Amino acid sequence: MRRWAGTLGVNVHPISHRPKVFMATVKQPPNPESNPRVQAVFDDIRATRRTDFINNFWRSLAFDPSLLEATWAEVKAVMATPSQLDPLTKEMIYVAVSIANACSYCVHSHTAAARAKGMTDGQHAELLAIASLAAKTNSLATGLQVPLDAAFDADAAS
Repeated sequence: MRRWAGTLGVNVHPISHRPKVFMATVKQPPNPESNPRVQAVFDDIRATRRTDFINNFWRSLAFDPSLLEATWAEVKAVMATPSQLDPLTKEMIYVAVSIANACSYCVHSHTAAARAKGMTDGQHAELLAIASLAAKTNSLATGLQVPLDAAFDADAAS
């Protein structure tokens, strides 16, 4: 089943299969970089990501320079700063969480980022298998209201 219907912003709900229409809730500023704060963030995004492309997420956040600055600072600190996790693993986690949160935009953008960082078709298939398995077992555990095992309780473990 094709999920996107072109530029109309029509998406199909994964359970009901009814169309969902996504429309922006804020208008992207026509020339966001006329604001020096926005331009500074966009310049940092370009430098950090080594690209001239500023995606619609950042362009949409440009309506509120404070929110744009704070969000980019956090994304840069977590996703673009060397840490215990390699960049591909971070992107794959982001894809899995975006699937769980039903954020189509983030699934698409972070899948593209993961592919750019070397994610193979096999890794993508495994990621999807894990995400779908987790959704199923999470639903079962929630529906059954399975009591927590003492061995999994950090406060109870010695």
